[in-house]
Amino acid sequence: MKEKSIELLNKAVADELSAVHQYMYFHFHCDDQGYDLLAGLFKKTAIEEMMHIEELAERILFLKGEVEMAASEDVKKIHDVKEMLKVAVEMEEASARDYNLWANECSANADAMSKKLFESLVEDEERHGDQYDVELENLAKFGDNYLALQSIERSKNMAGGHPAD
Repeated sequence: MKEKSIELLNKAVADELSAVHQYMYFHFHCDDQGYDLLAGLFKKTAIEEMMHIEELAERILFLKGEVEMAASEDVKKIHDVKEMLKVAVEMEEASARDYNLWANECSANADAMSKKLFESLVEDEERHGDQYDVELENLAKFGDNYLALQSIERSKNMAGGHPAD
């Protein structure tokens, strides 16, 4: 029974590692383009995904399993902000869906703590997905002006002697 939980927890580790890699890639490119707000959002999410990996690894080790540290997917080389946000929403929705299913599997195998962990991850993934969805809506509503404002804000900060984070 615990073998199934370990398998599912390791699948989640692989997905979270992929998310960290993807979001840091997006962070680097948004930062390079001067989109500080989006760069910061991707970086913050990547850090939260790293914390998920830590929680998952702790549970795997508690169950006397081996933590597999291989990402499930390669980084998608996307530079267009709208496409980045679409991919982020899809990733978060897929994770929430999987974690809901895996919580149920853990419950069926009498592993309430892994079930609880997956349920808490669902909450975070749904929040992340909503944040990216809001950014997509802002982009649709304000168009390229939304991105231009972020670049202008960075320029103002740099001119005032306040480097971007």
